[in-house]
Amino acid sequence: MTAKLIDGKAIAAKVRAKAAEDTAELVAQGFAPPGLATVLVGSDPASEVYVGMKQRMCKKLGMESFSFTLSPDSSQEEVEKMVQELNDNPKVNGILVQLPLPGHLDDEAVLKAISPEKDIDGFHPLNMGRLAQKGREPLFVPCTPDGCIYLLDEVGVELEGANAVVLGRSNIVGMPAALLLVKRNATVTICHSRTKNLPEICANADILIAAVGRVEMVKKDWVKPGAAVIDVGTHRIDDDTKEKGYYLTGDVAFDEVSEVAGWISPSPGGVGPMTIAMLMRNTVRAAQIAHGLVEV
Repeated sequence: MTAKLIDGKAIAAKVRAKAAEDTAELVAQGFAPPGLATVLVGSDPASEVYVGMKQRMCKKLGMESFSFTLSPDSSQEEVEKMVQELNDNPKVNGILVQLPLPGHLDDEAVLKAISPEKDIDGFHPLNMGRLAQKGREPLFVPCTPDGCIYLLDEVGVELEGANAVVLGRSNIVGMPAALLLVKRNATVTICHSRTKNLPEICANADILIAAVGRVEMVKKDWVKPGAAVIDVGTHRIDDDTKEKGYYLTGDVAFDEVSEVAGWISPSPGGVGPMTIAMLMRNTVRAAQIAHGLVEV
């Protein structure tokens, strides 16, 4: 392996430590601890795991956690009413509606109902719109793409003037990651399922962010020697030879890409830990905004 490893676990630990420090400072100033409210509609096992992780992390960092679970057949009106109640609750600084929602609900309308000042996921149309505009800054940035850029900054990858390629155009990762790179003066190409000459385009990238959702799609010959590669994907692969009966891998063929890349984030252990760390940081920021401690 010639690539340097981007250790998401270690970097995320530093972000969480700063969030805990800022939380303690708020409390020392006489404010209530930052409060994160999670809304889960239904009982999707994966979503329950994610919500539980966020609640435990809040407790670990000294924050308040509020959990609300609605039945899977809840109406649009009921879900939006819950969001509005949380908007009006001064103890709640950040609101996270766990996605995906049941199919009969309008995700966009629910996300739009969240106050932009409590939109710690960064998905409100106002925050996304500000992210896309030159000279405007969102109150919050989506956590996973924000974590990707943080990793690059932390290891000293130069973004300004870099040729960056983002594999994937989802609203959650691909598009906001591309917009963040543009704000940092990178030249950005967004690739997707209909992109022609995909390997050649990727091989010209100084920075490659893979968020396409396909197992080990990015191969060695897709990567420019010395490039920084961020792997957003996480896939569970059944394997009877493993103790757990499976293993986890990403969108990047890690072993072979490591032979040519300059920097590479593993999956697991790269972007994943950063997502929840950035969520905690956003929750603290929401509390600081609510108390008038930061300019917006």
